[in-house]
Amino acid sequence: MIGGWALLAVFVLAAWTRIRADKTWRVWALLLTLGFSLLHQLLYSTVADDAFITFRYARNIAEGYGPVFNPGDHVEGYPAFLWLVLVSMPKVLFGWDIVVTAVVFGIIAALGSVLLTYFVVSRIVGDARQADDGSAKALGVLAAVLTAAAGGLAAYGGSGLETSLYVFILVAVVYALAAHRPVVAGVLATFATMTRPEGVFVVFVAGLWLLYSAIRKRTSWWAPAGYLLGALVFAVPRAAWRETFYGHLLPNVVVAKIGGPLGWRLETGFRYLSGFSLAHLGFLLLGVATLGMLLRNRAAGPHEARGRSLVWFVLALIATQLVIVLLTSGADTSPAWRLFAPMPPLLAVAACAAFGVVTATRPVRAVPAVALVLAGAAVVASALSPHMLPGMHDWRTQTAEREQVGDWLRDRLASGTVIAVYSSGAVAYHVGMSILVIDVLGVTDDHIARQGTRTEASNYLPTDFEYVVNRRPALALATAEAYTASQHCAIDPSYAPQYGVATYKRLDTGKWVTLYLRSDQYQTLNAQLSADDRYQFVPCP
Repeated sequence: MIGGWALLAVFVLAAWTRIRADKTWRVWALLLTLGFSLLHQLLYSTVADDAFITFRYARNIAEGYGPVFNPGDHVEGYPAFLWLVLVSMPKVLFGWDIVVTAVVFGIIAALGSVLLTYFVVSRIVGDARQADDGSAKALGVLAAVLTAAAGGLAAYGGSGLETSLYVFILVAVVYALAAHRPVVAGVLATFATMTRPEGVFVVFVAGLWLLYSAIRKRTSWWAPAGYLLGALVFAVPRAAWRETFYGHLLPNVVVAKIGGPLGWRLETGFRYLSGFSLAHLGFLLLGVATLGMLLRNRAAGPHEARGRSLVWFVLALIATQLVIVLLTSGADTSPAWRLFAPMPPLLAVAACAAFGVVTATRPVRAVPAVALVLAGAAVVASALSPHMLPGMHDWRTQTAEREQVGDWLRDRLASGTVIAVYSSGAVAYHVGMSILVIDVLGVTDDHIARQGTRTEASNYLPTDFEYVVNRRPALALATAEAYTASQHCAIDPSYAPQYGVATYKRLDTGKWVTLYLRSDQYQTLNAQLSADDRYQFVPCP
């Protein structure tokens, strides 16, 4: 990957003059950039455990139960309604595999994000320059190259999560505003809210930018009005359906994952930010350079002023995302700083657009070698940082282990069995729809999410073990990890009165699974589980 980036960067630098002057060279540069982006994504090749929550909802839709986690239980435990629709419809219409569909769509969305940054920067700079000298399009190529270097986008492109779609929609909102399409921008901003919970702030930031533009007479008052109409077209029916079907306007996943004292949230948020900053220092320096260019140069005319305003809008989106993550990242344990994935692409757009806009009245003489070097540092960090590529591959191993345990339980337990798990992703998907799953941490359980107790020991995620035990699951996974390296014979006091510990050794790996089995069904359940010759029951001493 590092070698591929070096070749791409050298090509762009060596051919910069031709890229400015010749469309054919720009096409080749973009094709090479998309090829590197695909390589970058395939290097990670990790389907995230969290994605399987959406996959279980999608399979329930395909099987006629509707968007529910357990049949008949209306809980909005998925973070992205639009993503759920996209990955479930091919299964409903054509019988396509849900996991493969999600991976392919995610990779396409990431590639689309890379390509869309080219059009956004070309449009902003071209309108500011009011000239077609090729420089705007060359800077668009540079923005695409920088976006392809973004590790978070690459890590989560093929993850099965909605992350790359969210990035694509954010960049599309910027393009719609740059192209004077406020109604389209309103629709896309609503799509952002339907893809990530924090997308609701995109609606407000874009609306405020349009109001400011109307006040400054850079656009008509129709623009904010049209934007509002576009936003309401999907927002109103979506809210009405959510309230009718789930009984809440705020999704369960948000309620479950956002909690804890403000001081703790800021402490964990700054720790999250510091790790991201070390791995993405090059992109952050591009952001600093963007601010410097905007503050040191004044607009020379109305077209340049609008271009600068659009860059400020992109920076406002980045700042909003930063604040949201600082306040909400405490419960996020996924590698590669998933919540910050939109920031590097937006920084690439802001930096390249700002460079083109502030030089609108004079030719661009400097080759953007510094930008490529800074992005190259991010590529190296993407490959070597323990929280990036190695962290994602470790997560892939853990998810595969959860899939194995889910398959084991599906094959051995009777239809209608109720189980309790700490991780409601891959295990819940692989046990199948005939097994009912209680999410101990409340992501897919309304009662736990909204009435559970939050403690620092659980990172302020809600828990209510008395409620879980009272629902009488036949068995419970004792740990969030599917396997442990050694035998664990202790039992959680909440389960102790009605459950017994059962430990099983996976014979081909030597790892252990610890389950709590209902005491009145212990022998029956143990006999069913032990019938799988890959798992050996080993009594605790």
